[in-house]
Amino acid sequence: MKLDVTRVDVWAASIKDRPGGLAKKLDALAQAGTDLEFAIARRESKKPGTGVVFVTPIKGAKQIRAAKKAGFAKTVSLRGLRIAAADKPGLGAQLTRRLADAGINLRGLSAASIGRRAIVHLAFDSAADANKAFRLLK
Repeated sequence: MKLDVTRVDVWAASIKDRPGGLAKKLDALAQAGTDLEFAIARRESKKPGTGVVFVTPIKGAKQIRAAKKAGFAKTVSLRGLRIAAADKPGLGAQLTRRLADAGINLRGLSAASIGRRAIVHLAFDSAADANKAFRLLK
């Protein structure tokens, strides 16, 4: 299976858990011309009334300034890989089995298929695990 594996910087921001909380953050990025490939948001179960949004990529000085102004920061505790591949049944199982067999623990996985392509975002707790996974999957 041919995989296009790239390292990605993940940016995160706190959001208010109310209508428009997420839109405000994404609007700030859009106004700076940010073309997001990935975004995921969720509530913070231990902090009622708040949530968190993770996005990638944020590139260039203008986008970085806008992201920081909107409360985003590049995560230091989360390392990410982006995998693009032909969409085939069992792709997720194959990827996660290869990582598991190599002793690599995932912090998170998000995936989607569009047409015949699949995009998988993997999150790791450490740079060492992300680098090991990168070498394994590349």
